Amino acid sequence: MSPLDPAGAGSGTTGRAAGGTTGGAAGNAALTGRWQEVMMDNFGTPRLPLVEGRGCRVRDAEGNEYLDFFAGIAVNALGHAHPAVVRAVCGQIASLGHVSNLFVAEPTVRLAERLLELAGREGRVYFSNSGAEAVEAAFKIGRLTGRTRMVATAGGFHGRTMGALALTGQSAKQRPFLPLPGEVVHVPYGDAAALRGAVTEDTALLVLEPVQGENGVVVPPPGYLRAAREITAATGTLLVLDEVQTGIGRTGHWFAAQAEGVEADVVTLAKGLGGGLPIGATLAFGAAARLLTPGAHGSTFSGNPVVCAAALAVLDTIERDGLLERVARAGRRLRRGLEDLAHPLVREVRGAGLLVGVVLEGDLAARVQQAAQDRGLLVNAAVPGIVRLAPPLIVSDHEVDAFVEGFGAALSAVRAGTDARAGTGIDPRAGAGAWAGADTGAGAGSAAERSPSPHCNTPSR
Repeated sequence: MSPLDPAGAGSGTTGRAAGGTTGGAAGNAALTGRWQEVMMDNFGTPRLPLVEGRGCRVRDAEGNEYLDFFAGIAVNALGHAHPAVVRAVCGQIASLGHVSNLFVAEPTVRLAERLLELAGREGRVYFSNSGAEAVEAAFKIGRLTGRTRMVATAGGFHGRTMGALALTGQSAKQRPFLPLPGEVVHVPYGDAAALRGAVTEDTALLVLEPVQGENGVVVPPPGYLRAAREITAATGTLLVLDEVQTGIGRTGHWFAAQAEGVEADVVTLAKGLGGGLPIGATLAFGAAARLLTPGAHGSTFSGNPVVCAAALAVLDTIERDGLLERVARAGRRLRRGLEDLAHPLVREVRGAGLLVGVVLEGDLAARVQQAAQDRGLLVNAAVPGIVRLAPPLIVSDHEVDAFVEGFGAALSAVRAGTDARAGTGIDPRAGAGAWAGADTGAGAGSAAERSPSPHCNTPSR
């Protein structure tokens, strides 16, 4: 029996396991209460405790099931408990878990080689533990040019550590921590003329997201990234592309900027690269690759072998299972399905690949997020008027269609003012990818690759 298919969980109402609960009648409240007792309040109180996951589905502490269309903020590229990631992690931790940056580990070198191959260019890689850390490394690289002025965009998000926060164009996040490292100028996103006016021969770097994710999936006009490349090349300024959210297949390309043929001086990665494990990567090319010298930057956990093994499994699976093409198709299906709802609360559906923003008629995102959760769907209220979607790259057509139907019902409940706990009769568990025999891939690969238990087995030595 699958550890995520308890006895009796074969049918039932939307979003609730039929075979009892995982954490008891008060499981969610109890676990949430424990969080509130011991955790700092920087996140507030999370809206839902989760205890299990498989593929595109998760369960809370009371056995309720959800179709996960946010994937841990675009992190779980292969969904939850993907066998390839589990095998890679279990195998690596059983042989060599951590060596620090004082020693060389093969998975670390291999991952750096692989990322540069995917970029199609010679360069150097620095590994860290998060997207913010990857951006901090880029910030330091910018300072090492001998210039101090930097240009970023309004609404952009690059992290919450001090250098990354200085680049983040969201004053509410910055205000409590002023003064921040300078000199950073923010210009309107998507405006090439504003870039021309701000980027000069005194500018160390220009940092851009190919798509602004945290700001509500804002897609720039065609040619914007090419214009940024031309402007920075003319002024000797480093072009830094923050691909923390858009990279590693999220938009249907290894790097979103590849869609426009743009090559940056520095690229930052994180989120989907580790398949659920914490990793950041800063890729630098040309002269930028030689600016960090011994002692200039570092991290104890940089290039941890276990995390690098997981990342290699992610890259191998995306390539083997043709997930870049799959993402492009699934993204079109998702956006078309949402548009075809023709719902009066939806003003626009935008995005790239499986990074999608649903722009609402009014500041209703929090209510829509809750109404969707009540129907077994997990989404993100990115900003007050926009819902962000970032499902695992392995999401199936059936799951996309089930999501669209359930999301339409959530929108209608909000419009009618009947948000709370209104069932729809849709069971996101039904069909391909259900808990029982869940398909944790996109349909490619052998049955043996898709079906093993997600739990580690202690290897014989």
